Amino acid sequence: MPTAPLAHADDLADFVDASPSSHHAAAEVARRLQQAGFAALDETDAWPEAPGRYLVVREGAVIAWVVPQGATATTPVRVFGAHSDSPGFKLKPQPTTGRLGWLQAGVEVYGGPLLSSWLDRELRLAGRLVLDDGSEVLAATGPLLRLPQLAIHLDRTANEGLTLDRQAHTQPVWGLGAPESADLLAEVAASAADGARIDAARIRGFDLVVADAARGAVFGKDDALFAAGRLDDLASVHAGTVAMAAAAEGFDGPHIPVLAVFDHEEVGSATRSGAAGPFLEDVLERIGFALGAGRQERMRALASSWCVSSDVGHSVHPNFAEKHDPVVRPLLGSGPILKINANQRYTTDGAGAAAWHGWCAQAGVTSQAFVSNNTVPCGSTIGPITATRLGIRTVDVGIPILSMHSARELAGVSDLFDLTRVAEAFFRG
Repeated sequence: MPTAPLAHADDLADFVDASPSSHHAAAEVARRLQQAGFAALDETDAWPEAPGRYLVVREGAVIAWVVPQGATATTPVRVFGAHSDSPGFKLKPQPTTGRLGWLQAGVEVYGGPLLSSWLDRELRLAGRLVLDDGSEVLAATGPLLRLPQLAIHLDRTANEGLTLDRQAHTQPVWGLGAPESADLLAEVAASAADGARIDAARIRGFDLVVADAARGAVFGKDDALFAAGRLDDLASVHAGTVAMAAAAEGFDGPHIPVLAVFDHEEVGSATRSGAAGPFLEDVLERIGFALGAGRQERMRALASSWCVSSDVGHSVHPNFAEKHDPVVRPLLGSGPILKINANQRYTTDGAGAAAWHGWCAQAGVTSQAFVSNNTVPCGSTIGPITATRLGIRTVDVGIPILSMHSARELAGVSDLFDLTRVAEAFFRG
């Protein structure tokens, strides 16, 4: 494997490690882009009207953009969209539970995780803490929790079909003792807060999730494979962040590059920081205001704009070939994918396909098509939501992976690198 894709995969491993929750992912995107010269703005402040590089964070979502010299009220945008959340588990109120001498964490299933994949691995706790003065801090533990599987001696039919009860069998252990205080896990989270340790009594609310504690790793013949937690969709978030930092350097194109990372895609996106919420529309409207745009100018700009919705798709699985289309079978290591669905679960149409292939050609990247087997309905993405909210031309893309929604997913090293190259070509135009 050439050096550049391997270095990119190693950087992605760092990115995933720094992003165990959506709030951490948004913070890591902001940190990296601020290092690249982007100025962080607050939604409650007046925003600058001068051209430049800017970003704004809303909870677990972040939007970054570059306004070039010469931009006008009708300058179109090019949005690369992704999401920061992943399926898994979220901590419940009064989370410290337990029985029979074990300390456990009360968790609620978030999205559609592959439950069995979370068994017998070390897990972290991460997210945000909201304090008594309204301030927020991020917190992330090291390896803390585990969902221990029942031994085969106690369930001789386990290999014939494992069934996990979403309540009874998904409460991880994290220690020994009696759960005498509902503040035990809060104390652990407080001690893991960024910066100085805070008093657990100051915590008034929290959004804490469970994440795989193992670092991402390159492996396999010719170092072609990469495994990590939360590749759905941190692989796209990382690609967009790296591409935006590179494209922003000296950018003076005829459009405004925008990186939009949303939260809550795995549960429908219908939140203030999700794609179905107003975040992107709010930001684009404020960018337009700074350029003197009224409603007509804004509509003209959107009519000539593009959105690339980037999320993972399925690689053909060698052990379950019948689950895939018999002809269209994307494979790890063969390039990013163009996602197509006749029922518009993905937004790609002929015009979008042509545009995508043009950006791939500009980047020198080979693309693959993805379509579902007619008997296995596909999921959806932020693409249809963004197109519906803004009326913007949108195309759905991504990388092929195996083990989607597992605690640890599998991607191709070269695909990760190639997606970033196409994203940069898209931003540059």
